[in-house]
Amino acid sequence: QVQLVESGGGLVQPGGSLTLSCAASGFTLDYYTVGWFRQAPGKEREGVSCISSSIGSTYYADSVKGRFTISRDNAKNSVYLQMNSLKPEDTDVYYCAAAGAQALCGRAFTVRYWGQGTQVTVSS
Repeated sequence: QVQLVESGGGLVQPGGSLTLSCAASGFTLDYYTVGWFRQAPGKEREGVSCISSSIGSTYYADSVKGRFTISRDNAKNSVYLQMNSLKPEDTDVYYCAAAGAQALCGRAFTVRYWGQGTQVTVSS
């Protein structure tokens, strides 16, 4: 089984924090560029953050800079998205996606594997 599985979503108050996890199985995530996307029904998919493989660079959408942090734990074959100072507009389904190592964060790229998504709701 080759798949990505997201976890860590939930309900949080504005200003609160959540950490999302993206765990890979059946392949080594170290060799892939990994992005976090969010999308609501009827709306366009938005790239939130990205971490490259060989280059080692990270990318954040302007809307989340300074609040979100993406990181890897290769021993756990996982990528994380720590989300701080959450806002109601962050409410969405968040998806983890893996692309080839040549994919460039901050640019459009073809996703090879998608996770199933995890719901994040920011509300008081």
